[in-house]
Amino acid sequence: MIKIDVLTLFPEMFKGPFDSSIIKRAESKGLVKINVHNLREWGESERRNVDDRPYGGGVGMILRVDIIDQALKDLKLKNKKAKVILLDATGVKYTQAKAKEFSKLESMILIAGHYEGVDHRVHEHLADEVVSVGDYVLTGGEIPAMVLVDSVIRLLPGVLGKDESSLDESHKTPGYLEYPQYTRPEVYRTWKVPKVLLSGNHAEISKWRKS
Repeated sequence: MIKIDVLTLFPEMFKGPFDSSIIKRAESKGLVKINVHNLREWGESERRNVDDRPYGGGVGMILRVDIIDQALKDLKLKNKKAKVILLDATGVKYTQAKAKEFSKLESMILIAGHYEGVDHRVHEHLADEVVSVGDYVLTGGEIPAMVLVDSVIRLLPGVLGKDESSLDESHKTPGYLEYPQYTRPEVYRTWKVPKVLLSGNHAEISKWRKS
């Protein structure tokens, strides 16, 4: 089983994706344990502040390093070996190979940044890895955290209906894309299924799929 803790300012965003489909089934099977934590639990003062204005000026607010550090310390009391992963646009681009690597971990803590960003001392001293899901900008790290969790969980043995379901998927190796798939009806609006798929010749079908 893999344990995943998520630090976020918007825990309610995770309720739909984490409460349905493959992720929900994986949890019900005891293959993964996910805990989503509101960063404001570690906030300062009655308003539970977790951010402040950037040094040097600029727009927006920055999540504070001391708040995140305390949250990580508390979470690591239960699991000292947890890998800390910051979701941030400046990170290394996320790949299927990285998903496979993460799927072998016993536990991880995901930090979903928000607002204008995260104090860079989190990148330098607290995060074990900084990951980006692509070269584009999102409102925060919540959706990237969902992407990472989904991609990791589906690789765990016993999660998918048939373990072989993930053996011939796109990106199983760098640059590999899965072959086209067809189903009934055989002909629709003059658009036909390739004849080789109807031939019953498994050698030819396999050759076609690899072409």
